[in-house]
Amino acid sequence: MSFLNTQSIARSVVVFFCAALAVVASTSFAEEQAPKAAEKEPKPLKILILGGTGFTGPFQVKYALAHGHKVTVFNRGKTHPGELPEGVEQLIGDRNTGDLKALKGRKWDVVIDNPTSLPKWVHDAAEILKGNVDRYVFISTISVYGDVPKPGLDETAPVAKYEGKDAMKETRESLIASKFALYGPLKALSEKEAEKWFPGKTLIIRPGLIVGPGDETDRFTYWPVRIDRGGEVLAPGNPSDPVQYVDAKDLSSWIVRLAEAHTLGTFNATGPKTPTNIAEMLYGIKAVTTSDAQFTWVPADFLREKQVRGWSDMPVWVNPVGGSAAFARVNCQKAYDAGLTFRPLADTAKDTLVWYRSRPAAEQEKARAGIAPDKEKTVLADWHAKVGK
Repeated sequence: MSFLNTQSIARSVVVFFCAALAVVASTSFAEEQAPKAAEKEPKPLKILILGGTGFTGPFQVKYALAHGHKVTVFNRGKTHPGELPEGVEQLIGDRNTGDLKALKGRKWDVVIDNPTSLPKWVHDAAEILKGNVDRYVFISTISVYGDVPKPGLDETAPVAKYEGKDAMKETRESLIASKFALYGPLKALSEKEAEKWFPGKTLIIRPGLIVGPGDETDRFTYWPVRIDRGGEVLAPGNPSDPVQYVDAKDLSSWIVRLAEAHTLGTFNATGPKTPTNIAEMLYGIKAVTTSDAQFTWVPADFLREKQVRGWSDMPVWVNPVGGSAAFARVNCQKAYDAGLTFRPLADTAKDTLVWYRSRPAAEQEKARAGIAPDKEKTVLADWHAKVGK
């Protein structure tokens, strides 16, 4: 059987599987999220969200307000100004310059620290908040692990080591200058800083790729937009290559529920709960469009030869070899046991497209991830020339 015939059969099977899965998943998610009459609303909390107006923050704010909590956000007031829901208190400051005076003399039950990637940011906030908050929720990343060579890595795995001179002197500028090589190690040190200042009061969440409406990095958005545009679509690697991601709404609501339950500890947080692959994701996205998109699967070696990079040019996907062999096979069972649930991919894809189309045309034209259209055409032409099709 030829490689192309094998692809054709695989596509048919995947399309049928994804359509059936979408129906079942939609029903299951609705049932999971339906309120139970016997359940009591948790005691209202005073929640401070550091950030709160970026990507996940607004979902945390809305979910918390809907469940009776009092919400304060602390940020620079520059991201989506004027979009906070009624009833949210906004405190203005700038952690990059050390301006945190608005937090002084205030008390909260829970702090959710969203944007921090520098240990100094945790240190500076903790100096003011220590003794004035009951719990500190630090949003970290699975990138703290560095290389992920073996499937099933859980929260007990060693984290990446910082090899710089002084982590407390690192800045956003030095992080960017490192091309984000320092991102994982500095997040790991930020976790330790939170645990040092709030011993026995810390909840650490390590998300994988966060996706959905509001993600201005376009790391997932590229695929719904590109597939909706139709035509021949460059698809990376092997259709069976694993992928992991979590919808921002699912992650955000779960974090608030953990705060309500006084949960502490460290949790990897990505999904879906049932292992999935890049083909299931791409065909699942196509199923919510009327697109005529046709996927051409191009091996990772050829993509590397053509300087097409995983994660950036081909978002969500990473070639599962070497230090990235299990990057999308992280063990999140602890989070699932603690109530992390996932909406259907169809919902995420549709919501993302609706949000994308609502953006100004200038923003739509400045995609921050995904291969450029001209380069995609060139790579596809070169691949067809190579295989004779």
